[in-house]
Amino acid sequence: MTFVLFFVILNYQYLYMKKLYLSVIFILILLCNSSLSAQNFREQPSQEVIEELSIFPNPVIGSTFVTISSKKNLPKTITFFNVLGKEMYKTRLFGKRLEISNLNKGVYILKITEGSISETRKLVIK
Repeated sequence: MTFVLFFVILNYQYLYMKKLYLSVIFILILLCNSSLSAQNFREQPSQEVIEELSIFPNPVIGSTFVTISSKKNLPKTITFFNVLGKEMYKTRLFGKRLEISNLNKGVYILKITEGSISETRKLVIK
């Protein structure tokens, strides 16, 4: 009788441990897969860029215009923000030269939109 009882208890513990190990392995597989998929998501580019976007001169010293060019040279919407994020000036640019004589000296953040793609750049006027 004792031997049978011992065998039943041992068998029960074996089944319980087997379930426990399978549960732990299942959870580890889920965690590994979720972290890998999150890592793959971070490696993908988050947005498109305006090809060969350039702004010069930067910093601007004694000039009344800047040249903003890109590979496609499509019409652009240029929005100037101060360093606090307040919109200071907004214009549409159809060529490459942008008149800035109406802006005070300082640091500006430019949001440049060409087609459906937007990028930000810093511009310093001294």
